Amino acid sequence: MKKGGYLILKGLTWLMQLFPLRVHYCTSDLIYLVTYYILRYRRAVVENNLANSFPDKTTRERDLIARKFYKHLCDTLVETLYFDRISIEAGKKAVFYTNADDINKYLDQGRQVIVIAGHYNNWEWFSNWSLYSKHRFYPIYKKLKSDIFEHFYFNLRSRLGAMPLERGDAVRQLISDHQKGIPSMSAFIFDQTPRIYEIQHWVTFLNQDTPVILGAEKIAQKIDAVVFFSDSRKVKRGAYELEYVLVTEHAAKCEKFEITEKCMQMLEKQIIANPEFWLWSHKKWKHKRTAI
Repeated sequence: MKKGGYLILKGLTWLMQLFPLRVHYCTSDLIYLVTYYILRYRRAVVENNLANSFPDKTTRERDLIARKFYKHLCDTLVETLYFDRISIEAGKKAVFYTNADDINKYLDQGRQVIVIAGHYNNWEWFSNWSLYSKHRFYPIYKKLKSDIFEHFYFNLRSRLGAMPLERGDAVRQLISDHQKGIPSMSAFIFDQTPRIYEIQHWVTFLNQDTPVILGAEKIAQKIDAVVFFSDSRKVKRGAYELEYVLVTEHAAKCEKFEITEKCMQMLEKQIIANPEFWLWSHKKWKHKRTAI
């Protein structure tokens, strides 16, 4: 790892703490102007995704969604950097869990809980869950190519008590916990695009044939986990609410693909209600069913 780059990044997050978060939203507004109008960061990808997802909307309506999306994206950037050194008190207020007791009830019974979420709102802030529970919390992640950002995000996700777990290690760790009777909650981001040779199932999602990742479902069924969907909303800048929606109490009893399909339907409903908070800049539909 290039220590110089990491120290610069950490120094930036330290400087940010000299000012309240509301000040940094002014910086977010400037970043938005540069990103959207000058750099035009992934504008073609966003516009194409919105056109295919919302064919009944006018160009003007989709443009409005795009602008709101870029503003939110820039907010998540400054929020994530700020979160690196956020206080415990402020960190707990960052996300309010409306039904935390529903999760802790199962954990107190010794069950394994798996939460499935999309790239919606500021998913990095949801690593504050450990402030709401005494049990193990594993945010499952994909290792980054950059050692600098890999180290930075690992520290950011773990600083409030979470135990980040690289997805390649998730099966072994969760099965081990299950066998030892150690309750834990694991959070999976499930709306990534699978590699073309990994595709095993397709769904219709936002009017398009969409390949899905089945990892969270497969692990949940192996350990007969309780599965919840993460239904979040942005209350205002710097404040989110999250409700855990029960998908199944016994994943092992579910049919193949049932859990994933239910969660994709919930995510779609969430996006349709407030589309600007989903990550439209990722290439979700780069694989076509006819090409497989």
